Amino acid sequence: MSERPPISPRSPRAALEPEQLPPPPKRSDRARNPFVIVGNAIFTILIILMIGAGATYYYGKQALESPGPLQEDKIVNIPARAGKRDIADVLSREGVINVNPWVFIGGVFALKASSDLKPGEYSFQKNASLRDVIATIVDGKVVQHAITIPEGLTSEQIVTRLSDNDIFTGSVREIPREGTLLPETYKFPRGTTRDQVIQRLQQAQKRVLAEIWERRNTDTPLKSPDQLVTLASIVEKETGRADERSRVAAVFVNRLRQRMKLQSDPTIIYGLVGGKGTLGRPIKRSEITQPSPYNTYVIDGLPPGPIANPGRASLEATANPARTRDLFFVADGTGGHAFTETYDQHAKNVAKLRASEKQIQNDTVEPADDPAPAAAAPGADTNPTATTPKPTNQKKPPRGRQGAAQQTNSPPVVQR
Repeated sequence: MSERPPISPRSPRAALEPEQLPPPPKRSDRARNPFVIVGNAIFTILIILMIGAGATYYYGKQALESPGPLQEDKIVNIPARAGKRDIADVLSREGVINVNPWVFIGGVFALKASSDLKPGEYSFQKNASLRDVIATIVDGKVVQHAITIPEGLTSEQIVTRLSDNDIFTGSVREIPREGTLLPETYKFPRGTTRDQVIQRLQQAQKRVLAEIWERRNTDTPLKSPDQLVTLASIVEKETGRADERSRVAAVFVNRLRQRMKLQSDPTIIYGLVGGKGTLGRPIKRSEITQPSPYNTYVIDGLPPGPIANPGRASLEATANPARTRDLFFVADGTGGHAFTETYDQHAKNVAKLRASEKQIQNDTVEPADDPAPAAAAPGADTNPTATTPKPTNQKKPPRGRQGAAQQTNSPPVVQR
């Protein structure tokens, strides 16, 4: 039988005092290990980072995918050498994005596009998200501006048009040679230099001319691509109607074959004003016989070069003219021309046209350097812009021109 410890009586005061608690257990040596402490800290940090990363991912995804503030499509120009912060400021100012610039920069890094942002003029779609905005700039698909170069302009006139267009930069160092630019509709991004535009027009002309020259009718008296361009430029200035080009070309080709002077008014004008293109008044009688390398009333055959930049259609028509024996044409009063093989038929067409004009309006007074003749024979053409006199083997026509290309009013047949 075990012995009980003796009961020690305590005083009332001692009985009221709390008993002393036992000391806490000592931490194990493993818990005090520094590797454990560092591991716990790292684990805690990782948990915090994972939570932060998840929150950042969620917020970033929302920022990238949420519809943007644009209420309609908008074109914005990103300047050259702009940094990411500059781009963010431009987009924010233009209302394309409505996020903090640093969010835009973070989106660029997240999409791995830091080195792929390209300057230029971009079209951003309505409600484009931040992802769409960045992708548009990365793709570099800048806005293309359509520029139309009309047929029949001289090189100087084309350069003037380019100089007046503010989407281009720089200046043209020298006026291109006449006939070396292809009139057509082109597309260029803003900021293209004017010299680059000229080079593209020249390359297009070389390519098209080579193709057409290969398909030409070899029976024509044209000996080189340059001669083709020269005659095509005359055809271009004589008519603007597509259905007449090949027939107008045939008239001049037939005249070349028969060694007749071409006698085309636009060549006189080019000899007078050169690359300026337009005379601004009727041709004077004295200018018809004024010596000039381009005056086809004076010289034989083709002028020394083109008088304008012909379009593809005129080049095609000149390379493959209509199979006719026409030697003359005159305006028919409806915007077209009447074509004839003989001078007598041509004179009748002129007289018919004159009679029709007199029913509509008074005759236009022609500026002249000398007094007009007292009277003209019936059917005489007193219009200053007519062309091509009657061949010498026929009866001499009265004063005034009855020609291959003849118009009834003051401006030339085609004057652009």
